[in-house]
Amino acid sequence: MLDFILDILKVPAILVGLISLIGLLCQKKDFSETVKGTIKTILGFIVLGGGASILVGGLVPFGNMFEVGFKVQGIVPNNEAIVGVALAKYGTTTALIMTFGMVANILIARFTKLKYIFLTGHHTFYMACMIAVILAVAGFEGVALIAVGSLVLGFIMAFFPAIAQPTMRKITGTDDIGFGHFATTGYVLSAWIGSLVGKGSKSTEEMNLPKNLTFLRDSSISISLTMTILYLITAFAAGPEYIQENLSSGQNFIVYSIIQAITFAAGVFIITQGVRLVLAEIVPAFTGISQTLVPNAKPAIDCPVVFPYAPNAVLIGFLSSFFGGIVGLFILGALNWVLIIPGVIPHFFCGATAGVFGNATGGRRGATIGAFVHGLLITFVPVVLLPILGELGFSNTTFSDADFGVVGLILGVLTNNFNKYSIVVVFGIFILLAFFFPRNKKEEA
Repeated sequence: MLDFILDILKVPAILVGLISLIGLLCQKKDFSETVKGTIKTILGFIVLGGGASILVGGLVPFGNMFEVGFKVQGIVPNNEAIVGVALAKYGTTTALIMTFGMVANILIARFTKLKYIFLTGHHTFYMACMIAVILAVAGFEGVALIAVGSLVLGFIMAFFPAIAQPTMRKITGTDDIGFGHFATTGYVLSAWIGSLVGKGSKSTEEMNLPKNLTFLRDSSISISLTMTILYLITAFAAGPEYIQENLSSGQNFIVYSIIQAITFAAGVFIITQGVRLVLAEIVPAFTGISQTLVPNAKPAIDCPVVFPYAPNAVLIGFLSSFFGGIVGLFILGALNWVLIIPGVIPHFFCGATAGVFGNATGGRRGATIGAFVHGLLITFVPVVLLPILGELGFSNTTFSDADFGVVGLILGVLTNNFNKYSIVVVFGIFILLAFFFPRNKKEEA
């Protein structure tokens, strides 16, 4: 039974479909509208997930070629990999913390001013896993481990969307949707940097091009061409023998690289279509939940929700963040620290989002510099997190996104410098402060 519940909660399409169903039932919609709205919400998330899978399929070979071509070795941060290792020992604990953490999120949204319901199921699952590991290393066990873990998870599920919301309003032009992705620290940092450096900088979406280059205004075309150039450079560095023997099943390495680059662009295109489909259904359906169960609550949705608003910033953010990761790699080498290899998956999804956030506050300069700093952040944060994870820190991977490092660092500092129960005190204070969290006047109406 627990496995069945966990399978529902960690699959975004099913989780958000259930939320949509509850919202439509709360509004007493007729049977036809309820079925239509629920299925279209699930369909939208499956389209979004399919686009992400296609995109990842295009990115993984690029990462392999980069490591071989430029002869880099070290730890590659990857949420799925580290969670896969951890679940062997902490699977049941993770499931229980995730389940009760979602309940805590709803209660916090209902009774405090943090009016956000975090709907990114897989990220909730990953964070529950990391919290389970750190609290177990700190000495918690049994009911105390589940209770404290759920409290921490429920709070951060409401808190991180709240700090992202001011920039989300700028990106989307509305206050209807929140942002739910555990790399928010990096995105808020990017937006702040954008506000510092971007005065007078035009948006990434304003492109003044000669007539014979107007085709570059189509983001799918510009992404395809840019990634083709990057793929070919990396392919030549890795060499045709490696690619044709290990990646392309004998296909010519140039043809293979071009196809993978355009596959990447196809993934981005499908993701943006999935986002539009989801938003068309989830926002109206969520009104029912807001009116009935959690007044004024907003759905906090995964990071691709911002991609359609600034497609050029998506590409700029990815490239800038990845470059930041390369610079960070050299700095780690110079300091003789553990090497963190730039993972193309986190640098795309998180870097692209950092670019959109930076663009919202600082235009092109904000997108470029903000995402670059984000790339540095997700290079150094995993190094700090490694010792906090106990024996899991000796794995050849770790958590990749900024909030995992920030939350892990807070939990680690509290347990190492005080005692394990200081976590309960500190997060209890955080939740009390949430009753007084500043909100904009529109939310108070």
